Amino acid sequence: MTQAANQGDRTGAAEAVGSADELLALRAENAALREIIARQSEAMRALEARIVELERRLGLDSSNSSKPPSSEGLKKPARVKSLRERSGKRTGGQKGHPGDTLRQVTTPDTVIDHYPAACTHCGTGLTTATAISHARRQVFDLPEPRPLVVTEHRAHVCCCPSCGATTRGRFPEQVTAPVQYGARICAFAVYLLHGHFVPEDRLAELMGDLFGVRLVPATIARMSRSCAQRLQGFIEAVRDRVSQAKVKHMDETGFRIGGRTQWLHVFSTSLLTFYRVSARRGGPPHAVSGIVVHDHWKPYYTMTGVLHALCNAHHLRELKALIEIDKEEWARKMQALLQRACHATNLARECGLPLEASFIANVQRRYDAIVTEGLVFHRAQPAFARTQRRGRRRRRIGHNLLVRLKERKEDVLRFLSDPDVPFTNNQAERDVRMMKLRQKISGGFRSETGAEDFAVIRAALSTAKKQGWDILATLMRPETLVFALKSS
Repeated sequence: MTQAANQGDRTGAAEAVGSADELLALRAENAALREIIARQSEAMRALEARIVELERRLGLDSSNSSKPPSSEGLKKPARVKSLRERSGKRTGGQKGHPGDTLRQVTTPDTVIDHYPAACTHCGTGLTTATAISHARRQVFDLPEPRPLVVTEHRAHVCCCPSCGATTRGRFPEQVTAPVQYGARICAFAVYLLHGHFVPEDRLAELMGDLFGVRLVPATIARMSRSCAQRLQGFIEAVRDRVSQAKVKHMDETGFRIGGRTQWLHVFSTSLLTFYRVSARRGGPPHAVSGIVVHDHWKPYYTMTGVLHALCNAHHLRELKALIEIDKEEWARKMQALLQRACHATNLARECGLPLEASFIANVQRRYDAIVTEGLVFHRAQPAFARTQRRGRRRRRIGHNLLVRLKERKEDVLRFLSDPDVPFTNNQAERDVRMMKLRQKISGGFRSETGAEDFAVIRAALSTAKKQGWDILATLMRPETLVFALKSS
């Protein structure tokens, strides 16, 4: 009896041990399966987030992002709605606009008289003495190209009647060789080369066909180098004026030099333009005061002694993408608010009046409420899966924009309180656009010297147009124009 009981106890104990081992194995297997499922779920969430991100990228174009229109090719979408509000004015030229209509002049260069040979009624012959009135029609045309005008400079040697020594006269400073081209030809060639981006080979052909001037690319390159050197002092004066201006615009773009990507920085106002070539994108200028308008590139915030104003055209494009692609309601409200504030500011500026303090306060309150609404919305969204162990967890595009709008509220809305601050940074973007066109045509520059010469000459051309100066006179005599600079 006792022996049988002991045998039963041992059997039960063995079965219990076996059951415990099986239970532990099952638990371990379940844990492994849960870990696999968790990893797969994490991977699925990452894939879903990636799909959403790629679909968002497909929906971006030049109207709702910073992508240039040239990147869209033939798929450029039709522009069906402008970001601007209606001003209530009729389309076309406004009252007071001078226009450029071709009009008759009072003193033409050449007059050709046409008289009838005979009377159309009776056939009697007519002479100039029978003329009693006339009708006028004027034809504007270019003069017939003439051969080059050759001016010979003679430096005479004179003998002193007292001591017998000889003294030779001095040639003008700009006359440095036995044979050379004049300042006007050089200015014309440089303007076509850097103002309208005509390649050197084609420019040489153009000068020969139109003016009979046989240039070679090496001569054109020397003209460009010489012009840039003469413009250096003028451009330094422009740089100093831009630095001291109350409001200046800043932007930067990639520049290919010697097969490597470098950077072109633009600092400009409505009347001045300065370009700087730099090997690195960072490093904003020093000794700058006033208000800097830019597109929230973070190195600009390392500048000291300046106030900042952010480009709201960038904000409107980002908001447009959030409305059309992400369907975020707060973005629609913020877009409407910024457009309304811009419209009111433009009307006040046209009337020469400041915005009412109550309107500014109302915009600020509405701004804060919309930002809060957007942050509440994004904080309620499921967080993205971590892609790295350290650092801040990745946020959605709209969430990042909201954080910027909250932290930089004063810079976003600076245009409300200061009528000299524009709503956008379009001035700098217009000034940099032609530089990108030059790169599109030629691909880049072979040397850093060529790139710097181009930046100097383009800055002079842009400033001259803003100042209303004659382009050829600017390139021919830049030293005489420094004191004529008007600052804005």
